[in-house]
Amino acid sequence: MAEPSGVGARTTREPGPRLASRQREAARTYAALDLGTNNCRLLVAEPTYDSFRVVDAFSRIVRLGEGLTSVNRLGEDAISRAIEALKVCRAKMDARRVGRARMIATEACRAAANGQDFIDRVEDETGLMLEIVNRETEALLAVSGCTGLADPAAESVLVFDIGGGSTELVWTCARKHAGRGNGRTQGAQGRGRHHGGASRQNGHHGRDDSGHCVRAWESLPMGVVTLAERYGGVEVTPAVFAAMVREVERHLAPFAWRARDASRMKGFHLLGTSGTVTTIAGVHLDLPRYDRRQVDGLWMKDRDVSEAIAHLLNCSYAQRVANPCIGNDRADLVLAGCAILEAIRRAFPSPRLRVADRGLREGILLNMMREDNVWDRGPKA
Repeated sequence: MAEPSGVGARTTREPGPRLASRQREAARTYAALDLGTNNCRLLVAEPTYDSFRVVDAFSRIVRLGEGLTSVNRLGEDAISRAIEALKVCRAKMDARRVGRARMIATEACRAAANGQDFIDRVEDETGLMLEIVNRETEALLAVSGCTGLADPAAESVLVFDIGGGSTELVWTCARKHAGRGNGRTQGAQGRGRHHGGASRQNGHHGRDDSGHCVRAWESLPMGVVTLAERYGGVEVTPAVFAAMVREVERHLAPFAWRARDASRMKGFHLLGTSGTVTTIAGVHLDLPRYDRRQVDGLWMKDRDVSEAIAHLLNCSYAQRVANPCIGNDRADLVLAGCAILEAIRRAFPSPRLRVADRGLREGILLNMMREDNVWDRGPKA
């Protein structure tokens, strides 16, 4: 009998009827864990007829990458915070009898000299086996989780994910226009299977049927934590903000040139998945408290994005802390995220931005369920 690929004990003998029933139930429960530079996030889900239903979730700001830019190592306090959060995730997966899980670590562990030592320590202390994924995998997983929100009439979409330690950008095109433009095709085309475990030949992954395929991708080695640590995140003057934008623009320039035709194509729009864009959406809506139902899938006009960024830039640190969509944990990071977003908007002008409160974890879940053929509706026996 095959051992479950997620958490749980190894089966060493043939199960009785009751155990077999529990195992069949567990096999329908999946978990996706994303340990990033700033956050530890978990989703536990069960497949539905054509998608999945979230049955449990967890999110905690752990700031694993705190101080990484100056010492190139994960600090002991950050490691302790992450491990405590991961213990909560393990307990939730055990309680839900998860049958299959994928647990990934991203930029902080990629960049840190002691990244692998941390992964080994996590396994020793929690029993969880985290996988340090490369930047391409991270980018494509994020796309697979949110391209269902792409406008089906758009010939071109730029998907981006502003993380704590890196920023992923993926240019997708409608299949019928995939050969147009000068952007070098990367990532999704014609190279078998990627580290993320889903077929590349289809460009996007999951059950979104968006009809888009990946034309080019890039991962910038900067996110909200790294940028805020470099420039400061508490007192951010217009001059400091402008300097942050210029630095991001320099890193973004090569990709902007490769994908220069993206914004010229019919119906082009931006599709953002990150705490930065969801925060901006919450500020724009003036929500009394963050509400995913109002934010996920929201269309924002270009001027609305500009006004929200300007409003945050004019707020004091105390005012950002008091904003219910920001709070104390993000108040020193949100303007760094706004600077990254501003650089993206300048490189890829668009009249509209769609906001996604979904992304990498959803992409992981969709890919695992596709690999298990949970939506295969072949002829009945």
